[in-house]
Formats: sequence, structure tokens, C-alpha cells
Amino acid sequence: MNAQSIGESAKAIWHLLHGDNRKWEYQELKKATGLRDRELNAAIGWLACEGKIQFDESMQGQNTALYIELSYYIG
Repeated sequence: MNAQSIGESAKAIWHLLHGDNRKWEYQELKKATGLRDRELNAAIGWLACEGKIQFDESMQGQNTALYIELSYYIG
């Protein structure tokens, strides 16, 4: 894995999020992109550093659910 492959994975995630304006669970993103955990985590980190995604955590019973969605800027 290198910066180019991480960037390509981030681009794939961004296009997926951009095409469907909703919150995604981690496992949904993993399944939809076909990325391994390591690749997905690196790409999510890339997008987070660029401010392109935001996170939302909520409790579901005793488990915490992490949702990822596209950040929209109007300006």
C-alpha cells in the first residue's frame, strides 16, 4: 500500500458517498467498495484529513455504531 493506492481508494469511497447522500456504516462501505480493512481505514483517514467526510456515532443497544457521510460545504 502506498500514497497512490490510498488516494485511489479514497476516491472510490468519495464517489460512493457523493452518489448516495446518506449515512453509511463501516461494514456497508467495506462491502460496497470491496476494500480490505487496512485499505478502507487508510482511505477514510485520508478523506477525514481533507475534511471531506464526517462521522456520527450512536448507541444501538450495547454496541456503538459508526456512520460515515459526505461533508457538504455551501459557500
